[in-house]
Order: sequence, then C-alpha cells, then structure tokens
Amino acid sequence: MLEVKSDPLEASFDAIERQDEDVAQLREEMAQLKARMDANAVAAARPALSGAKAENSPFVENYLRKGLESGVELKALVGTSDSAGGYAVPEEIDAAIDRTLTAISPIRAVANVVKVGSAGYRKLVTAGGTPSGWVSETAERPETATPVFTEIAPPFGELYANPAASQAMLDDAAFDVEGWLASEIATEFARAEGAAFVLGSGVNRPKGFLTAPVSAAADGVRPFGTLQIVGSGAAGGFPSNAPQDRLIDLVQALRPPYRQGAVFVMNSATASSIRKFKTADGAFLWQPGLVAGQPDTLLGYPVVEAEDMPDVAADSLSIAFGNFKAGYLIAERTETQILRDPFTHKPFVHFYATKRIGGQVANSEAIKLMKFSA
Repeated sequence: MLEVKSDPLEASFDAIERQDEDVAQLREEMAQLKARMDANAVAAARPALSGAKAENSPFVENYLRKGLESGVELKALVGTSDSAGGYAVPEEIDAAIDRTLTAISPIRAVANVVKVGSAGYRKLVTAGGTPSGWVSETAERPETATPVFTEIAPPFGELYANPAASQAMLDDAAFDVEGWLASEIATEFARAEGAAFVLGSGVNRPKGFLTAPVSAAADGVRPFGTLQIVGSGAAGGFPSNAPQDRLIDLVQALRPPYRQGAVFVMNSATASSIRKFKTADGAFLWQPGLVAGQPDTLLGYPVVEAEDMPDVAADSLSIAFGNFKAGYLIAERTETQILRDPFTHKPFVHFYATKRIGGQVANSEAIKLMKFSA
C-alpha cells in the first residue's frame, strides 16, 4: 500500500521538474532574442556609405571582419587560380573611392578618364584630318593624301595602398569599416596619382604632362607630343610692367577650338601672386566664384589649384593652360582589388588594395605651358 501511494507523489515531483526546465529554457531563449535585438540595433546605428544596401554585404561582414571567403566575389590573376588575385571591392565602396578621388585629385577632375578592361590601352590620333581638294563638276577626282595616324599608349603603373586595422576594431559593430577603408584608400591613391599626372616619370606610373618634351615652336611646326612653352618675360617671375599681358599671350597661344573648356592649372603659391594682378583701371584679373561649387576664374577661364605644380622659379613650368579633356588621357582599370592579410602583422589586419592607372599627353596642341624665363 505504501508503494502504491508513492507513485502519484513521484509523478508530481517529475512534473514540477519538467516545468522548471521549461521555464529555464524559455528564459534562455528570451535572453538570446534580446541579445540579437541589441546587436541589430547597434548595427543599424552604424553609419553606412551613401547608396549602400540595407543588408550588410558578404564582403564586409564575412571577409573584412571575419576573413571568411564564402559568398565573396573572386578576382583571378591567372586562369588556374581564383584566389591569386584577391577580392573585388563591392560596388558601394568602389563608388565612394571614385567620388573622393575626383574631389581630391584635381587633374583627374579636368582630364579625359577612360575605363579599360585590360592592363593596357591604346588610342589612335590623327593630325589635321583627311586632306581634301577642289574640282569642277565634270573633272576627275584624284586620290587625296592619306592622313597620318599616331598611336598613344599611356604607360601604366600599379597604385597600391596597405592600411591596417586591429582585429578588435573590426569585431566592433560600431566601427564603420566601409567608410574607413574607402577613406584610407582614396586618400593614398589621390596623393600618389595627383603627383604622377603632373610630374610622373612614366616608369611604372603615368607620365605627367610637365615631363613631356617642350618647345617654343608653334602648332604644326614642333614634333607631335611636344608641348609649346610661352615665356613669362622675366627670369623666375613676371615682368614689373604689365605682367598680365604674359597671361594673355598664354591664352592666345591656344587655338580657339581648344579654348572651349580650357582651364588654368597652378599651385596655391602661384595663384596667390596672380590674384594681386590688376588692369590699368584697377580691376582685378582674378574673379572669385560667386556661386558655391563654382571655381574662381582668371581672364574668364576656371582656375584649378594643383599643389604638385612647381613654385615660380627660374625656368620653372609653373602655369599650364589648356583643354585637358582633349590634351591629357587617364586610363584605369575599373575595379579596385583588395586582399585581406591577417597574418603578416598580428594583431593587425592589413587590407592590400591595388589599382592599375596610366596617363599621358594625348594631344600636345591642347595644353600650353608658361616658362618663367626671359
């Protein structure tokens, strides 16, 4: 009788224990749900790049933060190895780099920029067009001369940046890894390419327009690819009498078809001197932009300040004037490639970004240079 009476009591104890287990499991599930909601709130508060997708991309969440390769686009260096070339930067980060480069690198903003799909780029340029002739209505049409073509092949170089971040920063959901990476790469690329477009040697980098051969000969006389120089009238500066006349000579040396869209290019020190020039009636030649975002003008043409232009000195080429859309060509690969390296410099994670860029003078008649000599 005692054994029979204890069975219902033991059953009640078992029911109470199961209820306690269910309550504990429910509490654990609620804690996990709250943790996920808190993580999502922090991630939503983290600022994203303009135009970024609402959902975090696999590139950022899987590769940049954790080093996982699943779901990330591969860029192959050779056909037999997908992993040899690193990974393509996602669209939202690559677009941010391009926008920042245009704002920082002044020559890129005014030059002719083409996107290429291979490591090289070639362009054919003809001087003077196809020859023609006059004939009567019934006369024979003799063969005209064949135009002369010149091939332009801008030298390419590989531009790279190698910023690093600690793994702790990458693990922090509040750290804007997209914005930081785009800003770091854009700053490094803009600094290097800005100098190369002006003074680049052409060896494993673009050839700057100031390193092209120069001559005082007019258009049609000097060799193709040689830029025309106009003297300032004094060694290492402007003449004391009517210095603005030399700037007018520089403008008039450029043929009228190229003046549409032409700009002055100089550094801030040179611009500071020219801003003080006045006409005979006391009016300043330099006119500040009256609308936000509009550049200042000199003799009616916009002024682009490029700090890589040399200061005024004896025989320096400190001022350029021309139509850079027609005169200077920039060719670049469309994709920025990036490789995550968490092993070389522990506990920091390096992001090795590369981009192939080339540049060269395409039309030597479209750019004129002022040489500060007598």
